[in-house]
Amino acid sequence: VKRAVRKLIEGSTKIQRATHNMYAYRFTETLPNGKTILKHDNDDDGEDAAGSRLAQLLEMRKEDGVLILVSRWYGGTHLGSKRFAHITNVARDLLVQCHDNATIK
Repeated sequence: VKRAVRKLIEGSTKIQRATHNMYAYRFTETLPNGKTILKHDNDDDGEDAAGSRLAQLLEMRKEDGVLILVSRWYGGTHLGSKRFAHITNVARDLLVQCHDNATIK
């Protein structure tokens, strides 16, 4: 997962310049004995609690096999708690779009 995040960030100079690149992932792994385990985590990259909000979104939507990264650039205006709504809405819109385009099953 960390390698995928690094590749996403390294692949775009715009994303590299972001103030925060927060992400969450959620996927299941099937063990050789047939048991499945859920693997999930998040990172807020200094944007306190943003990663956990993304993780909560993935859990609420019961997403599986998903890594989502949201970048934020500080533009001088303090958004306060509204920033979490923006971050979550962008992530939700992307997930819906990917499902609609059958990118995520």
